[in-house]
Amino acid sequence: MGTGKAMMKFELFRTLWGDGRRWDISLAEARAAGFVGLEARIPPTHAAAQECSTILREEGAPYIAIAMTGGGVIPNQSASVQNHLDDLRCAVDRALPMTPRFITILGGNDRWPASQQAEFVAQAQEICRSANILCCFETHRSRILATPWVTLDVLAQVPDMLFTADISHWVVCCERLLDDPADDLSAFVERVHHIQARVGYDQGPQAPHPGAPEYASALRFHQSIWQQIWQSQLARGYTTTTMTPECGPDGYLHTLPFTNMPVADLWSLNIWTGQTERQHFQHAMSETGQ
Repeated sequence: MGTGKAMMKFELFRTLWGDGRRWDISLAEARAAGFVGLEARIPPTHAAAQECSTILREEGAPYIAIAMTGGGVIPNQSASVQNHLDDLRCAVDRALPMTPRFITILGGNDRWPASQQAEFVAQAQEICRSANILCCFETHRSRILATPWVTLDVLAQVPDMLFTADISHWVVCCERLLDDPADDLSAFVERVHHIQARVGYDQGPQAPHPGAPEYASALRFHQSIWQQIWQSQLARGYTTTTMTPECGPDGYLHTLPFTNMPVADLWSLNIWTGQTERQHFQHAMSETGQ
């Protein structure tokens, strides 16, 4: 981090969600499209992590790690805070040889009250501090921080926590764009470290195409939050901001009925998002005199 007066760089990372190929193949495609590195779940075994670590080192590519605790994307409903913390310790241990920029934690359970979520956050922070690695907590349905309101409550209890912001989930949970004058998300914005960029709308976490005119209001809302985050990061002294366009499969990508054929190419959606937000970032920074 610098003084906030130097030009803040904008770096795009490619998500490997739904991409089971060797990382060097995905990385080559990513770099050809203007992405600098990869964001992916921490491999499930030490051997797999070592293989990916070798690729990252040989390619000189930065990596953002995702630690998923307590089961799959939808957590095991009986998993305790301790179960999630144990999973995190193991994931951090596998991730260390990969030297990630930071770890995004997709953890906990939305059934936990804010006090229990805060307990998990504080102990997860300590695990990562002991490993000398920065951690952020992702806003995600079914997990902790599933709504903006519980997130603000947890943040009040753990004010030094950092976030990976995926606000598409909040739009679905609240069933509206969070653009009412009463929707003050400024405390959250001031603690965002990383952006996962996907345009959600009131009835779904992923627009069929973020550039489609029928989703223009949803795109504008997400862009307004992303721009607030950039402005906050600049004021906080960040010299680099990171974004991962994260259109994904698994029921997120719209398909045609009966045939289940995708209505758009997934990688093309993420390229479009990355290129559009790079231009958006450059315009936003020019307006601030950067």
